[in-house]
Amino acid sequence: MDNPNGGIGGKTVLITGGTSGIGKAAAVALAAMGAKVVVVGRNPERGEAALEEIREQGHSDSVELILADLCVQSEVRRLAETFLARHDRLDVLANNAGLVQSRRTETPDGIETTLAINHLAPFLLTNFLLDRLKESAPSRVITVSSEAQRWGSMDFGDLQSRRKYRGFPVYGMTKLANIMFTYELAERLKGTDVTANCLHPGGVGTNFGKNNGGPMALFFRAAKPFMRTPEQGADTLIWLASSPEVEGVSGKYFSDREEIEAQEIANDPEARRTLWEMSEELTGLKVTA
Repeated sequence: MDNPNGGIGGKTVLITGGTSGIGKAAAVALAAMGAKVVVVGRNPERGEAALEEIREQGHSDSVELILADLCVQSEVRRLAETFLARHDRLDVLANNAGLVQSRRTETPDGIETTLAINHLAPFLLTNFLLDRLKESAPSRVITVSSEAQRWGSMDFGDLQSRRKYRGFPVYGMTKLANIMFTYELAERLKGTDVTANCLHPGGVGTNFGKNNGGPMALFFRAAKPFMRTPEQGADTLIWLASSPEVEGVSGKYFSDREEIEAQEIANDPEARRTLWEMSEELTGLKVTA
């Protein structure tokens, strides 16, 4: 199908957090362009309802739902196994799911929840799917970060925020981790024809943050009228997934289709390797690549 963003028709795209917000908006747009879209959601009822909406709005039956709770590492593994069993190619992996929490909680694996969903889930899922991405090359890994990365600092001595937890700075730290992961992944993927990029979608008026109470809930409620629509927020994600303009471009951080700079630590190879190795330990994953 001809479209302004290029040759995504017939390609297979996997989008986490694809049943609401910018993930759903991207799923609709890419389905409308002729892609086979697999969305990941957690809730069966909301997932099925979103699936029908994406099919209807994207005028496509090539849309599929896989249920998984990304805060549980065994669920991330099962998600990867389910996808690999059903699909012999993966052209685009969009790591989009994320959350912010006002209070510190832990997952069933004993991991701080924001870190688990925002960073460790995409780290684990991407590594599980790397062989399929390489087999499908040229292919793309896209991770949704945020300019909230500027609020975060990388404390390798307290990566799980046990000593001190504040919602926005911890969220910012995980978004910084997304960028560091992307840059390190791009280095490791050199010569494979698999690219890795990340993006800031802008402040988007979605259900994001509504799981919180107190001041954080008030902040999101007050800010929502001034935020972008999910469709506007999804634009750079859609562009990175589909556009010939970024064919072969890797290891970059984008906002509004323009490359921007991340915090200085993201450009430190030693810090990136440290984060990668700690992520391997926290997920029980040892990567040979």
